[in-house]
Amino acid sequence: MTASNGKTTPDRTHHVAQIGPVLARVQSPADLKDLKPAELTQLAADVRAMLIDSVTTTGGHLGASLGTVELAIALHYVFSSPKDKLVWDVGHQAYTHKLLTGRRDAFDTLRTEGGISGFLSRDESSHDAFGAGHASTSISAALGMCVAEQRKPKSERGKAVAIIGDGALTGGMAYEGLNNAGHMNVPLIVVLNDNEMSIAPNVGAMSKYLTRLRTDPTYNRAKDELSDLVERFPKGGKFVELGKRVKDSMKELLYHSALFEELGFTYVGPVNGHNIPDLISALRDAKDSIDPIFVHVITQKGKGYEPASGDIERSHAVSAPSTPSPNGAKVPAPAPKYQDVFAQALVELARADDRIYGITAAMPSGTSMGKLKIECPDRFFDVGIAEQHAVTFAAGLAAEGLRPVAAIYSTFLQRAYDQIIHDVCIQRLPVIFALDRAGFAGDDGRTHHGVFDLSYLRCIPNMTIMAPKDENELRHMVKTAIDHTDGPIAIRYPRGAGLGVDTSEVMHSLPIGKAEVLREGGDVALIAVGSMVQHARQAAARLSENGISATVVNARFVKPLDEDLILRLADEVGCVVTVEENSKVGGFGSAILELLADHGKQVPVKVLGVPDHFFEQASQNRLRDLAGLGIESIVSAATELVTSTPARSDAGTTNPAPFATS
Repeated sequence: MTASNGKTTPDRTHHVAQIGPVLARVQSPADLKDLKPAELTQLAADVRAMLIDSVTTTGGHLGASLGTVELAIALHYVFSSPKDKLVWDVGHQAYTHKLLTGRRDAFDTLRTEGGISGFLSRDESSHDAFGAGHASTSISAALGMCVAEQRKPKSERGKAVAIIGDGALTGGMAYEGLNNAGHMNVPLIVVLNDNEMSIAPNVGAMSKYLTRLRTDPTYNRAKDELSDLVERFPKGGKFVELGKRVKDSMKELLYHSALFEELGFTYVGPVNGHNIPDLISALRDAKDSIDPIFVHVITQKGKGYEPASGDIERSHAVSAPSTPSPNGAKVPAPAPKYQDVFAQALVELARADDRIYGITAAMPSGTSMGKLKIECPDRFFDVGIAEQHAVTFAAGLAAEGLRPVAAIYSTFLQRAYDQIIHDVCIQRLPVIFALDRAGFAGDDGRTHHGVFDLSYLRCIPNMTIMAPKDENELRHMVKTAIDHTDGPIAIRYPRGAGLGVDTSEVMHSLPIGKAEVLREGGDVALIAVGSMVQHARQAAARLSENGISATVVNARFVKPLDEDLILRLADEVGCVVTVEENSKVGGFGSAILELLADHGKQVPVKVLGVPDHFFEQASQNRLRDLAGLGIESIVSAATELVTSTPARSDAGTTNPAPFATS
């Protein structure tokens, strides 16, 4: 909905969850201070009931937030937000925090257009100390806040608390923050929400280590395992000191209860994350500490939601119920998701080629790479929330002649930019990047939209970039990528279902850098890539009804471009509209403008792409409309370009304009 002031307002016509008696009294965190212990327990029950009622209706990340109900209550009971900075990692676990910080009455708008975000947002509330949609950032951010607080007069200082999940501890940035914090010796508080899960079960040495801490807090009998763990860590700062002490004197290690002590933190725990009095006691001790302190809290993901007990991974996020068809009409079977088509194609190829290896960064289900795990378990690797490592690990495999496929969401691959350049592209290693969720990500919002990959990959030498017009072409692009050995290659494809086209065709390689003409016309060329090709075809049909004849090109390749075709169209058709679900800045349209300028082609060009600002959550189609990428926008842009071309007397006659513009 759009208000009279031009701003998008949430649609409040859907289900509104019931508010329990104690939760109804909580308008802000300050209201918790007056609650009695029994009321805090009832508050937890009220919150859990509202989360289940609301999120199963609107959709959202339910499992993690159900596990942190008591933790969020205890944090706000002990600390005073926003003076004290509560820095939640990612935001999956922070729905209770939202309910307790003035957003209870708007919670039914969660992840909807104009509503509240599913993640943390400084624009949304002063209680959201730091915005985050990507994992492993909280410790570094909270450390910065902690240092800033030390500059204030003592009476004005607040505490800085990082609340991080054990899944996020698979990300290297978390250890960079821990290493630095222990060295600085400031009163940073790190609360580990340990539910043994991120989205999928956690992997790696740290996950095993935390398991041992849960079952044997003293850890005195695990010196061999800890020694092995230390060998795996990056050798910097406190890690170097720890490594030397383990090697030189195992006896000294026995005086320390945990790795975190060696990093300069006082270790507290494990604490029952569903026992509010125990949590309050531990957090009060942490608040009084003048040294770095690490509070280890054990929670159950999805607690209180019966479906989660049987499938915790799927309960991580739930979708809003689909709208039933009118009059009880039979709903046609949905087209397969792009991620499933990609994974199935990879599995088929891997059966015949034992060089193919699959890598995912904690997203085996989100990328559907779990299908390869079932088929070829010895050639599948989930490296945890560690995109940088995933890319360089893939580079190592490629250096030895294997065909690694790194399936990573477009938004998350941004985290490994240096590794893409330094470890893959400079060495021209044939790593295959499968960029899932390219384009708008829908209700996950601004931190998850994959609208920059064409821009950030196109500028790197040796990189080849493809985008399919439909799910069948995606299959051929997977085959193309496997067969392409002259450097790295990326395939970007959108979130959600394909177009429902036939996918029974035998997979074959596409010629690198060659586009496909889908429709001939003489007035304007619509050159589209990926998800926008179908829109361009529909726009061409609409233009035809208005007497405008359009050529439609499925670019297929963003790098290298089909230069011969584009230059020929510039001469023969005379005006061009480019369409991409990527940032206009430095993207596909920019590449075409550069090509035309290099060859002195002075033709009118209109670049349609994502405008230069961040978009909030909404449906994918709605976001495309808001970005000017809907069918009507393409029709309008093409019509304006054709009718404004100087001295253009009839369809098919071209008189180039003096400048190419975007």
